[in-house]
Amino acid sequence: MKHLRPGPVRSVAVLGAHCDDIAIGAGGTLLRISTANPGLTVHALVLTGGGTARATEEWAALTAFCPEAKVELTVLDLPDGRIPANWAAAKQAVEDLRTRIDPDVVFAPSAGDAHQDHRVLAELVPTAFRDHLVLGYEILKWDGDLGQPTCYLPLTEELARRKVALLHEHYPSQAARDWFDDEAFLGLARLRGVQCRSRYAEAFFVDKFVLDLGGE
Repeated sequence: MKHLRPGPVRSVAVLGAHCDDIAIGAGGTLLRISTANPGLTVHALVLTGGGTARATEEWAALTAFCPEAKVELTVLDLPDGRIPANWAAAKQAVEDLRTRIDPDVVFAPSAGDAHQDHRVLAELVPTAFRDHLVLGYEILKWDGDLGQPTCYLPLTEELARRKVALLHEHYPSQAARDWFDDEAFLGLARLRGVQCRSRYAEAFFVDKFVLDLGGE
């Protein structure tokens, strides 16, 4: 399998509809790029959970998932499960983030995500980050919407298990959910690892990118 290696990553944007979306979808990737790129700045936007204990969880989680990075987090208070009905506010939040930053890469939900909140955010991100590499992460859930990813980031067993440990440590509010367990998280990571000849991996969906092979 061929590998594409971009230059140093200095700034990333991570967007989620709910607290824990980012960590579930791209937590291993954040651990890897944060340690590999000292001085990284992580700009995070979450649309729901503001003013609640979930926002406190999110701050602690992202600082743990982004060691040695500067984390800038905004958690809004849009109603959970009602982002389609609050489209204008969600759109403005994404646009406001874009006016403040110019990241090297953007992580957001996948456009094929069956959850209505995730899907609306996935549709909004490319309208604001039009000239950026946008990687759509996947979230394991009841809907059965897992697709065929086009991009993989291999994870060592240590990183994969570290991700799962941090999820349990920082999101106690989700512990009672029947899908929030080691087998689910490691199972998906193992499957994606098989698909890219690695022990574990996180997978992403890419709609468009420009290939630069050097020269004029």
